[in-house]
Amino acid sequence: MRVTVLAGGPSNERTVSLEGGRAVADACRRLGHEVTLADAMPGNLAALDEPCDVVFPVMHGPFGEDGTLQALLEARGLRYVGSDSAASRVCMDKHEAKRRWREAGLATAEWACVDHESEPLRADRIRPPVVVKPVREGSSVGVVFCETAEQVAAAVDDGLRRFGRVLVERRLSGRELTVGILGDEVLPIVEVRPAAGFYDYEAKYLRDDTQYIVEPDLEPTTYHAVRELAHAAYRLLGCRHYGRVDLILDEQAGPQLLEINTIPGFTEHSLLPKAAAHVGIGFDRLVERLIELATRATMYSSRSA
Repeated sequence: MRVTVLAGGPSNERTVSLEGGRAVADACRRLGHEVTLADAMPGNLAALDEPCDVVFPVMHGPFGEDGTLQALLEARGLRYVGSDSAASRVCMDKHEAKRRWREAGLATAEWACVDHESEPLRADRIRPPVVVKPVREGSSVGVVFCETAEQVAAAVDDGLRRFGRVLVERRLSGRELTVGILGDEVLPIVEVRPAAGFYDYEAKYLRDDTQYIVEPDLEPTTYHAVRELAHAAYRLLGCRHYGRVDLILDEQAGPQLLEINTIPGFTEHSLLPKAAAHVGIGFDRLVERLIELATRATMYSSRSA
């Protein structure tokens, strides 16, 4: 098949995207596909002018993962790997995702969304400790942990300046878990144990001392509840093909949803490939499964928008 792999892009996760794109392209070549690997930017999508059977985006953050690129692919009538533009938009917007989860009764921490038009955040609305994070970024970019009201005010001001819109979320305390989903199959839970601090960009991609525990030692009912919550969150937001749901197993409240990654990483540190490998789905087979899911789907049309 003719596969166009899109990587790079304008986001803060560009370097990781390029690495993942190379890994996917190499896998496609080993599988016998004809591959075009392109560094995609908003003003340069020339690679899409070349005939292809399927597009495989390996792009994270704004433009590549937020529904913008997906809408462009849909407008061209191209089959592609990953969630459609509508689901991608919702999942990239942490506030909207959490709002829909809360309305459906799915567990997620209390939060407030702040932008330049918002009233000042009242000190009693969400008491510290809290986490301040951009609404539409990934890989823990811009995440700040705050213990005092003064720290919250400073983090919000900086976040608004840098990102325009931030989430102030009650800080959870407990084990960091992630659940990959492939097709409609829930993969094994992976527990993330950073060597220091929290699971930030450095711990994700630059350090070699972060521990990843596949099938962590959890009480069976808790293990089942985490996987069920992740799957429900994924289905509720209309995701397809694959995704990765991040949660905290809070010491008081139990499993709580954080966010969904509709284009999980494909680097050697990446968690969904680790979980897939644990159940016998190696990296090349994972890539092939995703291509199969995309090419089996009905060609996108305006009637399905």
